[in-house]
Amino acid sequence: QVQVVESGGGVVQAGGSLTLSCVVSGSFKSDNVMGWYRQAPGKQRELVATAATGGTIYYVDSVKGRFTISRDSAKNIVVLQMISLKPEDTAVYYCNIRRLGAYTYWGQGTQVTVSS
Repeated sequence: QVQVVESGGGVVQAGGSLTLSCVVSGSFKSDNVMGWYRQAPGKQRELVATAATGGTIYYVDSVKGRFTISRDSAKNIVVLQMISLKPEDTAVYYCNIRRLGAYTYWGQGTQVTVSS
């Protein structure tokens, strides 16, 4: 049984900062990709950032230079540091861990609201 638990969401003013954390527990293959998705009301779920065990990092263009993803593979923790937040960043943020062709696990989501 695998559990994915996010924390750190909240309400901030435009230009503010938040840090999201995700802890994954259970039994799973250690070679994987951990990342963050988000879904705003009325929009499709969007991939925000990923960090693979091999060190490869990905960011969607809209967050480059503002968000930083990092992971501690030994502790199965992935962190998303967000600065210079914009109202369009408002969404439910979901933590994800996956191994292509093997498994995908999702957290319950944490709400990020950025006021203008």
